[in-house]
Amino acid sequence: MGIGVLASGSGTNLAAILEAGLPVTSVIADRPCRALEVAVAAGVPAELVERCSFGLGFDRVAFTQQVVRALAPHRVELVAMAGFGTVLAQPIHDAYPERIVNTHPALLPAFPGWHAVEDALAAGAQVTGCTVHLATLEADAGPILAQQEVPILEGDSPESLHERIKAVERRLYPRTIKVVLAQLREAGQASMAARVDAR
Repeated sequence: MGIGVLASGSGTNLAAILEAGLPVTSVIADRPCRALEVAVAAGVPAELVERCSFGLGFDRVAFTQQVVRALAPHRVELVAMAGFGTVLAQPIHDAYPERIVNTHPALLPAFPGWHAVEDALAAGAQVTGCTVHLATLEADAGPILAQQEVPILEGDSPESLHERIKAVERRLYPRTIKVVLAQLREAGQASMAARVDAR
């Protein structure tokens, strides 16, 4: 039993999760990316479910169902989004209810969306940060699990600020995943004990 990681990019969050010793059992990418190479180098099963293979009339539900099928053989108990570039549909929430975590480069509910770093700078904010939250059908709107502030410095560019946020994120995300995984396992054991007691 372990973690399924969904990734689209350089694999830095995936690498941080692996370096923390967390049990990653599957990595799924929606496009060719370095995260797949990180997974293979670590001996983790990796699969490409290409969004572009679903054609011009992109069927989000069918794509999500394929992602769920790809995760299914790997005994995944928690799904961690690691810069996954496709918003997923209801089937993954049915398969992993309240067991999908995501990280976002802002202090939600401030600055949701794809341009969070740029939006924080444009708003003249003095502090931003990163948020780990449960993923829901509405992007960046799930229950917040952990947050850490990052100060915005004079002269910051989107790139310099994002690099500092990512450095914090690489520490906060694995720590939070570890706590969530422990809570899931504790709840599962309690549920199993209750079923045994009921017999």
